[in-house]
Amino acid sequence: MSAATTSRTHPGGRSAARGTVFSETMLGMLRLDGEHRDRRVRLDLTVSADRVMRLRGTTEARAAGRVRITGWADDPEAEGELEISPLARRRIRYRIAFTAAGGRRLTLDGWKSVSPRRPVASMTVLPFTLYEDGAPMGTGALRFPLRTQLLPFLASFRFPPSRKPDAFLASRWRGEPGRTEVWYTTVTDPDTGSGVWLHHELTAPADGSEPYAHGWAAVFPADGPVRHARFGPLPWSGAEPGFSAGEVTSRPGRLAGSADEGALHWDIAERPAGEPLFTFPRWSWNRPVLPAAHMLPAARSRYDGTFTHDGRTLTLTGAPGASARIYGHGNARRWAWLHADLGDGDVLEVVAAVSMRPGLRRLPPMVFLRLRRNDRDWPRRPERGATGWAGAGRFRADTALPTWTVTGRTALRRIRVEVTQPADRTLALDYTDPDGRHATCRNSERADAHVLLERWWFGGWRTEAEWTLDGTAHAEVGTR
Repeated sequence: MSAATTSRTHPGGRSAARGTVFSETMLGMLRLDGEHRDRRVRLDLTVSADRVMRLRGTTEARAAGRVRITGWADDPEAEGELEISPLARRRIRYRIAFTAAGGRRLTLDGWKSVSPRRPVASMTVLPFTLYEDGAPMGTGALRFPLRTQLLPFLASFRFPPSRKPDAFLASRWRGEPGRTEVWYTTVTDPDTGSGVWLHHELTAPADGSEPYAHGWAAVFPADGPVRHARFGPLPWSGAEPGFSAGEVTSRPGRLAGSADEGALHWDIAERPAGEPLFTFPRWSWNRPVLPAAHMLPAARSRYDGTFTHDGRTLTLTGAPGASARIYGHGNARRWAWLHADLGDGDVLEVVAAVSMRPGLRRLPPMVFLRLRRNDRDWPRRPERGATGWAGAGRFRADTALPTWTVTGRTALRRIRVEVTQPADRTLALDYTDPDGRHATCRNSERADAHVLLERWWFGGWRTEAEWTLDGTAHAEVGTR
């Protein structure tokens, strides 16, 4: 990742179409095969579709949330899909995968059989079967509690602009000299604690010479030194959508390639698990107003596949991480970046940067902070914290290593972020701008972070949420 300054962007991923997002809670019981007692089950889901639901048609939707089974499972990272077809097929089918005790991967599969004779009862009862490796291991039923959940359920419906992650992967470069475009991905393997960084970059030199594609791959093992290798430069092929440089590709749903004559090799599938997150104002991705453009096609994703380095193979299974996009003139004068998967679907993204433009380069870092918590983004407008307008105090960053901080507040909330990048878990790399100037990036995919969110309540600040990440934060500081 590198913070970039931009002057011109092009429409991409913008659509007048609307999606559907809602939250649902169901309670019930499960009887496992061989047991003589029922276990309580609670299912809390956030469901999102790329279109407005059609009652007379069929809508395919994604689901993410938490599955709790008394004494046996509590997985806040459950994922799956819904088939919503109340009239066309007279059913609403759920398939939710989650992890139970002992790391067992299970699937809850069932459907509501919609009946015109019993519309309320049939729409609120979900009989299901529990499977492990395709074999049934229990049955149960969930019910939607109308008395306590109907109003929250109705209030949760939103119809945001439909923005599929794939729509943001197409290159934004249109032939202008002096531009940099980046596709990058960072991942944490939950089994070993290792981190992975894949950086793909298009550089169009300021002197008008031929653009080229290049980048690097790096692995941050929990039990050894950081290993990295570069690939390219190679002619830019103009891949649509995504990035391509020889055998290295970053395309919708898949990251693949090798570096250092095959010493590093990766083949990884990507499954977006969240809506897009605009670190900078949403409109800045389409309009050349601000001096930077940075966003995540999906606020969080899950990764499956392999990363091989020096004869060792790291196998990823549902590993958390994210991909992001940058388009601009090159690297900032100095910058800091953080991606933190906070669990339960919550994500924190921070970019603090000092522009290279005259008049701006002597200012302190401008901080863009986006906290997605309970499917809501704070600050609601990212420019509030960066500029201090509309009742917000200006967010501030101290980017000195090994520990850097970001602090800030709005009218009723304040936050403190502290990031530590130990030297033995940090990789220093040289970046080259389109004009030939250089910057140094110090990146760690095994950083530590502490995040404290407070709320003003009855005359004092009270802790609203607090997170501590031990070796699972993705962070970077850049200097010149």
